[in-house]
Amino acid sequence: MTIRSLQRVIPSIAASDGAGVKLRRSLGASQLARHDPFLMLDEFFSDDPDDYLAGFPSHPHRGFETVTYMLDGHMQHKDSGGNTGDLGPGDVQWMTAARGLIHSEMPQQTEGRMRGFQLWLNLPAKEKMKAPAYRDIAAQEIPVVRVAGGQVKVVAGRFGETPGAVHGGSTDPHYWDVHLEPNATFEANVPSGYNAFLYAYEGEAAVGEEAKPLPHRAAGLLGDGDAVRIRAGARGARVLLLAGKPIGEPVVQYGPFVMNTRAEIEQAIADYQSGALGRDKVRRIKVAA
Repeated sequence: MTIRSLQRVIPSIAASDGAGVKLRRSLGASQLARHDPFLMLDEFFSDDPDDYLAGFPSHPHRGFETVTYMLDGHMQHKDSGGNTGDLGPGDVQWMTAARGLIHSEMPQQTEGRMRGFQLWLNLPAKEKMKAPAYRDIAAQEIPVVRVAGGQVKVVAGRFGETPGAVHGGSTDPHYWDVHLEPNATFEANVPSGYNAFLYAYEGEAAVGEEAKPLPHRAAGLLGDGDAVRIRAGARGARVLLLAGKPIGEPVVQYGPFVMNTRAEIEQAIADYQSGALGRDKVRRIKVAA
């Protein structure tokens, strides 16, 4: 067993998106802060409604997937296919924008805490123009596995013998939410050859055999290996662990469009301006069994 080491730390930076929602961005803060196939990770977290009430009004996407994971609060999704979905605490929405859709994500609360994450996951060139689809995953549909000193919520991929709510696909994404008690050590297998990173969103953690510190609200890119080791600090830790098969293709991004060439980006802009992007039916699919 080869334990992955912590190779690079990407601190999150204050940013805003949508109509002014305040958030923190680690992956995706620059073109050099990606980790194939992962393009971006945003954390939104506020008890002040002024930080989130404006939400994310209608906007387009093409060429990738978005994964929204709510911890606290209530967000509503609407898309150009006529679908509506509601996300509450612990819920996940997995949206494959692919050929393109237009959607909005709007808070359904005027007070209290809004907290969660949005991940952008790239698609290979052969899948960028497939039909769009999405699935809403209720908190109770996400497996939770008890481990020594904590638990793992298996949003995607497989943890030991437990398949996540989403599994398979060309990048075979693994998305685990690892909760650790103070000073607990967590060790798990992660497929060799997959790119992997961690995001410590509560407490602090030490990573790998060298026990390198991963600061609070920072992403840590991991080297290759077939296992991960995390030791929680004195206040415990909650850490996202993400891994996936790298695609190894050029990435050209312009705002909400992620393609392989500049010409494809120009076509996406033209399709959006003409109204062609967003005409597709957006298929709502069930959670994989």
